[in-house]
Amino acid sequence: MTEQTKKEVTIVGGGSSAHVLIPFLSGAGFTVNILTRQPKKWSSKVDLQLHSIHGELQEEFSGTLTKISNNPAEVIPQASFVILCMPVCKYRIALHDLAPHLAKDKEVFVGTIYGQAGFNWMVDELTKKNNLSNITTFAIGLIPWICRIIEYGKVGVIYGCKLANFVAVSPPDRFTELNDVLLNNICERWLKKGSFQQASNFLSLTLSVDNQIIHPSRCYGLFLKYGGKWASKEDIPYFYRDYDQKSADLLQELDADYSKIREAIKLKYPERDFKHMLDYLGLERLTYQSENTDIRESFTTSLTLGAIKPPTIQMESGEWIIDKHHRFFTDDIHYGLCIAKWIADELSLDVPTIDSIVKWAQELRDEKIIEGKTLLLDSESLTKEFMSGIPPVYGLNSIEEILD
Repeated sequence: MTEQTKKEVTIVGGGSSAHVLIPFLSGAGFTVNILTRQPKKWSSKVDLQLHSIHGELQEEFSGTLTKISNNPAEVIPQASFVILCMPVCKYRIALHDLAPHLAKDKEVFVGTIYGQAGFNWMVDELTKKNNLSNITTFAIGLIPWICRIIEYGKVGVIYGCKLANFVAVSPPDRFTELNDVLLNNICERWLKKGSFQQASNFLSLTLSVDNQIIHPSRCYGLFLKYGGKWASKEDIPYFYRDYDQKSADLLQELDADYSKIREAIKLKYPERDFKHMLDYLGLERLTYQSENTDIRESFTTSLTLGAIKPPTIQMESGEWIIDKHHRFFTDDIHYGLCIAKWIADELSLDVPTIDSIVKWAQELRDEKIIEGKTLLLDSESLTKEFMSGIPPVYGLNSIEEILD
């Protein structure tokens, strides 16, 4: 791989993280392309503003997009790096669309900026189907920065970054190359912190969680307190600023269910390295090097999260209800809690809070996911194409098969 071919990257999707990657990678000398459903909304020049948590502008970065397209044939074949920036439930759809266009005559790094939901299972599914032998897969555990969009396709904002990031890579011996060429250029080079560590396996990322326990537990807490319905927009509480003790307790109980699964995995496979498989506060302490011990306080005092409202839609009656089609459900239930529940069933573990939230979500969405304490593995709500990320949809039917 020549230096020039090493440094061509295609961003897939237009999430907040895309608005960070484009200026950083372009500034590091990469040729940057984007594959997007909305090419007309993208400018060839993308700006990124670094703000303090109080909103003060500290620094500006700019990047250039060489190609902007909704056609994978135009931006995928030449790329040596392909990075997904989109909701988790869209990963597999995007991978199926772009996989036939991946170069077969050179190494291509295919990764995601947020490594939830067994990303390696998704890529393995495609490499087998398309006979791809030169793919290196990577998934970053958590999004490295606190970022938002100011103007879609044109301006992003970043409020800083995590002090430590971690990434799983397959084959694992490709970490050094990935780190030297790409990862160092998306955080530490510009922000002087946020270096990357290598996680030993993708399963550690799948079971070390933040959004997939924060979002469902808070939405469920709001439903229990308010019935998931508000008379006016002004009545809707803030998602984090108004975070109450009931939501905090639910999050803690949900994390406890995950901890049962994490500890059972560690006990079953003592020879494997799971040091990056962490509970919620352990994960926060590692990535932010914080000393938070109170979950609720960490949300209510956050300046960067304070203005966020729950996902809601307005009905014809004028009332506002929780948006059951939002990614807090499609990502965090179907590609989050359902995966954990499947693993728990395989390990014969009781996970009552996962069960309760999944039952609430399936009733809200008119689905059939769980009955009693068991996942309905033959239900269309789980098996319909791209509906969920449980291991059996990839042909993985035992704990041993999901290990990497």
